[in-house]
Amino acid sequence: MSWSDAALLALRSLRRRGGRSLLTGLGVTLGTTLLVALLSIAATADSRIVSQLSKGGPAAAIHVDDAYPDPSNLTSDNLKTGAHHDLGEQEVSAVRRSPHVGSVVTVLSVPVLALPCPGVDPAPTAAPACRRSTEAYVTTLVGSDLRRTPDLPVTLLAGRLPRPGSLTEVAVTQNYVERLRLDAQHPTPVLGSEVEFAAPQAITSGGQTRFRGRWSREMVVGVVAQTVDDGEFLVPIEQTQAAREWSIQGIQTRGLPRPGSPYSGLVVVADSLADVHAVRAEIAGLGFATSAPEHLVASVQKYLHIVDIVLGGIGAVALAIAVLGVANSLLAAVRERWREIGVLKALGASDGDVARWFLVEAGLLGLVGGLAGAVAGTVLAGTVALVVNHYLVEQGLQGVDIGLVPPGWVLAVPLITALLAVAGGLAPALRAAALPVREALGG
Repeated sequence: MSWSDAALLALRSLRRRGGRSLLTGLGVTLGTTLLVALLSIAATADSRIVSQLSKGGPAAAIHVDDAYPDPSNLTSDNLKTGAHHDLGEQEVSAVRRSPHVGSVVTVLSVPVLALPCPGVDPAPTAAPACRRSTEAYVTTLVGSDLRRTPDLPVTLLAGRLPRPGSLTEVAVTQNYVERLRLDAQHPTPVLGSEVEFAAPQAITSGGQTRFRGRWSREMVVGVVAQTVDDGEFLVPIEQTQAAREWSIQGIQTRGLPRPGSPYSGLVVVADSLADVHAVRAEIAGLGFATSAPEHLVASVQKYLHIVDIVLGGIGAVALAIAVLGVANSLLAAVRERWREIGVLKALGASDGDVARWFLVEAGLLGLVGGLAGAVAGTVLAGTVALVVNHYLVEQGLQGVDIGLVPPGWVLAVPLITALLAVAGGLAPALRAAALPVREALGG
C-alpha cells in the first residue's frame, strides 16, 4: 500500500464517520486557536509594556543631559547630574561614533512665556479651548528633530505632530489641555487653537536691567502624552534654536541665565536592549549624564517571560487535550474497523500498511485542525485588539496593534499539530497493525 492509497483510505474513513471526525478536528482547532491567540496577544503585550516603560519611544532609548554625570548615575535608571557640560556638534558626533549606537536625535529646550488663545475674549461662544480666561505663564518649549519621530519618546493622542521645520505649529501635552480646563482624556477640542510664545532677552537700558520678548503665534496641531523633555510644548528644533539665538544676544542676569549649550540633551537609541548599559557607560565616559529604564525593563521582562510561559502552557495543554482526543477517536476506530483490518491483511496488506493508514488519518485531522486553528487564532487576536483599541481610544490613550501573525506561523502551526496528532495516533496505529488476521476476521 502506497502513501497515496493510505491517504485515500483515510479520507474515506473520515467521511464515513463524519460526526466523530468533525468533533475530533474541532478539538484540534480549538486547541490551536487558543495557543495562537495567546501567543500573539502575549507578544504584543510584551512589546507594548516595554514601550510604555520607555515613555512611548524605542525600548532602547537613552536620554542624555547637558551635564556631567553623578558618580552613581550608571547604577540608577534616573538622571543624576553634576555641573553643566556644554553639548555641541562635536560632542554629538562623538556620541554618534560610539559603539552600539543606532541613532542620535538632538533636543533643545528653552524657557518661554506662553499665552493661550491670544486676542480671544473668553466667552461661551468662543472656541472650546478659549472659553475660559487663562493667564500667561512661564513654561518650557521643547524642540527636537521631528524628522526622526520614530526614535522619539512621544505618543500622539490626537491630531498630528508639527511638520519638521515649521515655525507656526506646536503640539501640546495633556497638562496644557487641563490648564485650559478641558478633558485631558478627550483632548480634540484644543486642536486648531492658538498660543503665543515670548522668548525672553535681558538688556540694559538707562543703567537698569529690562526684559523684552521675541513673540511668535502658533497653532496647536496635536496632543501628545509625553515629550522628549519636561515641558508642555513640543516643536521643531528650528523654533527653539531661533529662541536661543535671541536670548544669547542679551545679557546674563541672575533671574534669566543665558542658554549655554547648542543642545540641552539628546535621545540616543542603542542597537538593542542588551546594549543600553554599554552605551550609557560610553556616554558617561564622554562626560554626560544619562537616564534609561534599563533596570526596570530588565526586571519587568523577567516577569513577562513567566507570563509568556504560563500563557503558552495554557495553549499547549489545550492542544495536548485535543491530541488525546485524536488518540481516543482512533482507538475507538480500531475496534469499529476490526473486520476491515482483517480483510486488508487477508488481501496482503502488511502491518506497516495498516499502521500507515491510521497515521495518515491522524495526520490529516491534525493538519486540517491546525490550519483552521491558525486562521481562527489570528481572527481572535485581531478581535481582541479591536475591543482593546476601542477601550483605549475612549480613555484617550494610544491603541495597540497586534498585527498579523507571521506567515511562518501559519505554515508551521498546522505542520506541528499534524506531527502531534501523528504522535497521538501512534498507539492506535500500532495496535491495529498488531491485530492478528484470524482474530480480526472473527471479531
